[in-house]
Parts: sequence; structure tokens; C-alpha cells
Amino acid sequence: MIAESTARRRLGCLALLAIIMLAFFVALIPNRGYSYPVHIDEWQHMTHSELLLETGHIRDVSDPFSGIPALSLGQFEVGFHMFCGMLYEVTGISWMNIVKFLPSIIFVITVLSVYCLARRQGFGYEAAFIAALIPTTVGILGPAFLVPVSIGLLFIPLVLFVAFNLRAIQSYVLMFVLTCALLWIHPPSALAMIIILLPFLVLSLKGDFRHSFGLLLSIAAPFLVALCFAYDFVMTQGIAQIFVADPLPAYHDMAPIMSTYGYVPTILCVLGVFILGTRSGVKNISLILGLLTIAAMVVIYYAFGYGHQIMYLRGMLYMLLMMSIIGGAGLRGIRTLRLPRRLAAPFVTQNIGKWLCCALVVTILVVAIPARENTRFYHMIDEHDYRAFVWIGDNLVDGYQKAILDPWKATAFIALTLKDVHSRILLAPEDEDLETWVFLRGGCNDTTFLNRENISIIYNRWPCVNPDLVEVTNNVYVLP
Repeated sequence: MIAESTARRRLGCLALLAIIMLAFFVALIPNRGYSYPVHIDEWQHMTHSELLLETGHIRDVSDPFSGIPALSLGQFEVGFHMFCGMLYEVTGISWMNIVKFLPSIIFVITVLSVYCLARRQGFGYEAAFIAALIPTTVGILGPAFLVPVSIGLLFIPLVLFVAFNLRAIQSYVLMFVLTCALLWIHPPSALAMIIILLPFLVLSLKGDFRHSFGLLLSIAAPFLVALCFAYDFVMTQGIAQIFVADPLPAYHDMAPIMSTYGYVPTILCVLGVFILGTRSGVKNISLILGLLTIAAMVVIYYAFGYGHQIMYLRGMLYMLLMMSIIGGAGLRGIRTLRLPRRLAAPFVTQNIGKWLCCALVVTILVVAIPARENTRFYHMIDEHDYRAFVWIGDNLVDGYQKAILDPWKATAFIALTLKDVHSRILLAPEDEDLETWVFLRGGCNDTTFLNRENISIIYNRWPCVNPDLVEVTNNVYVLP
């Protein structure tokens, strides 16, 4: 009996190790074979973190991407910038390696948190496995990018675990700390946390009023303090915006995302809802209602446009996380399935669920891994661009503060040089970007334009034929 128990523990450790490796691999897919940040948001967050290190504060520091004071632009995610900056300062790891590998490490911790939460409910391995396959896309972001929502995802299972399993003062202190940290790192994740946790707080009022009320106070206190500092923003950009219908983002559609997530995990989630519903219990019902509330927020915005675009885009990730947790209950239900003895031999009746579970796991992997590898991501720069931008930042200092270059590469240029640019593409080209392309491809021969716009640096992969320019290194020109 003891030997059997030890063998099961070893098998469980191997299964968890395999899930951890899967999560690390999935989060690394967009960065494989590419040494630089993939998403535009990663470049911006990296730069804000570095500025925070250099200045020691966010007040009166202009954002290099827009010129807006960083206090009014990035103050709501300053905790994330502090975390990244401190990691860079303490470890000495380069920014490029931090951006490439840190998301995978954070995602592994997220998956382990899902395991800890679901293990108490009886389906830890299954929930962790499905959660390890949460997709990353350019539109909704995801665990493969170094962005605040990646850490926000980590907090959801942690908060649920604390609420479900801890009692007394330590539970409320820990919940207070987690809420403060999440508000400091990514406020939309803090709102998502409340939406998901609210059913548990309401259902617990009757059977465990003291615990529910304690949790409510520990969560409400950080929000009330934050409201004192951001009242105008909350009222004008927050509450008022809920009742104004907005169109869906042009670059986003829910159907491809759900297709990438997978139909089998979605079916397992539906089965998990049924299984948890039949078990009853406050925790099980709270998981179901938490999924339904966050899904309702996403669907209402998708169908009618009411709500907040950021909560809709990031809400897709929270919804997929909850679907994965509940999908674990569905996969566990299949794994423990047994047929009546009269239908087949005992060996078949006792193991049919395990065979089906193995078949589903293989099916999910066969479909999910290629789908994630085939997801399209953009690359802003290549190695030649990176070396040129670093050279410009190190060598062109006094008198050279504004550059013109391919607007698609401009975000990376700003991040690596902290210099101004003539134009930069955010979502789609504008008239100023088209003007830049005409200038670059025309040989950079309009000196009057350069003087009028105070441009002194030109980076162009096409030849510049303007005699007024001096080529200081490959593809880098200056106007003396």
C-alpha cells in the first residue's frame, strides 16, 4: 500500500513537471528565434521601467513615446514598471532576455497557482494542463508577452485560493496585500478579480457571514484609497464610459480567439460546469458563477458595445483562465469515468475513463500546439536595426534629438535611444507616416523638410542621395 502511494506521488510529480514544461514552452513560442520584444506594448513597458530606474519617480517625466507626462499616462501600471525595473537592476540580466524569458516564468507560476487552487477541489492536474495552453494573440495579449495582464492572470487563482481555503486574520491581511499589489500593477485585473470573486462573497453571506464580510473589507479598503487619488478619472473615464456604446476594435474578433483556445477545452468547460453544478457547494457554484459573470461582461461588450474596451480585451484572458479551471473538472470527470461491470470486463470498466482522458489530452495537444505556433505575430526590427539603434543611442548625443525612419520601427527606436521621431505607427499608418515613407524611399533629398521638422538623424535601409547628409555608420545619416 505504501509503495503504491509512493508510486502515485512520483507519477503526480512527473505529471506536474510535464505541465510546467508545457506552460514554459507555450509562453515561449512567440519569442522563439527572435531576440527582441514582439509586441509594441512590451517595448513601451520596458522603456517606462528603465525611465523609472533612471529618474526614481514618475512625476514630471515626459513619456518618450507621446510627450505626455508619465504620471498621466503610466501611473496606473507603475507597480509593474517597478517590478521589472527592480528585476533588471538586481539581477543584471539584459532587457532583451528579461522580455524573452520572464513571461514564461510568470506563466509557470500562474499554472502552478491554478494547480494549487484546483487541487483542493479535486482536479488540480487537469486544470493546470488546460491552463498551460491559454493562447496569446496580438489583440488580447496573453501570457507570452511581458505586459501587466500577464501578472494579473497570476493573481486570479491566488485570490480564489485565499478566499476559498484560508480563514481568520491571515486571510484578510493576505487578501488586502494581494489587492493592493494588483491595483498597483494592473487595475483592470483588479476589477476582473472582483467580478470573478463577487459570487463567492455573496453566496458566503448566509453560511459564513464573518468570512465574507472580512474579505469584502480587505478588498474594498485598497479600492477606496485608490479612488481618493483617481476620483476624476474613475468618474469620467470609468463609470460614465460604461453607458456609452463603443464599436469593437477593428483588429479583434472573438471567433478566432475561441478557435485558437480550442473546441475540446471549451466542451470540457461545459462538462465541468455540469459536474460542479451537480456537486453543489459554495466553492463549486462560485467558480461557475465567476466564469459566467466575467463571460457576461465580455459578451455584452461584444454584442452591444457597452462596457470598457480594455476590460473586454483583457476580459477574454480572464474568461479563458476560468474556462480552463472549470475545464479541469470536466477532464477529471472523464478520467474517473467507469462503466457498469455488466457491460464489459472489469479491466475495461475500470480504465475506460483513463483511456478517454489520455485520448483527449493527446487530441488537445495535437490541435493546440500547431495552432499556437501558427498564430501570427509581428516583428518590428531585426538584428541590423537593433545594432544601428544602439549605436545611435550611444554615439549621437548632443544636438541630435529627432530622427526620421520607417514608422513601423519607430517604437523600438525610441525605446533603445530615448530620442524623438517624426512619425510612429501605433495601429495603422496615418498621413504623417505616408509622408515619411515617401521621403525615405525618395532618397532623403528634401533638406528643407528636414530643417522645417528639426530632424537631424536619418535611418534608412534604402540609400540616401542627399549631398547635405553625412553617413556616420551603415544606413545612419546625420544633418550637420
